Amino acid sequence: MSLKVFYASASGCMEMKKKQERIFSVLESKKIEFDRVDITQGSDQKDLMRQIAGNQTALPPQISNGNDYCGDFAAFENAIEMEELEQFLKL
Repeated sequence: MSLKVFYASASGCMEMKKKQERIFSVLESKKIEFDRVDITQGSDQKDLMRQIAGNQTALPPQISNGNDYCGDFAAFENAIEMEELEQFLKL
């Protein structure tokens, strides 16, 4: 399975961009391999993100390991705080 971070490359929302960059930065600094999945490149990617999340209104960033949903930004931050990032990412 591969870790996926669903994100939006074209977003006018600065808060969303900051959250996405925070996830990318943490994963890269810990040398955790992941795929960036840009939901703005087609509705099929956005639909997949929402299907995996089990929420038809989910917004990026969302994280999954294959088709196993890990969580959103708040859950990611909580996992870091609790020192449970690897469990959260299902690694």
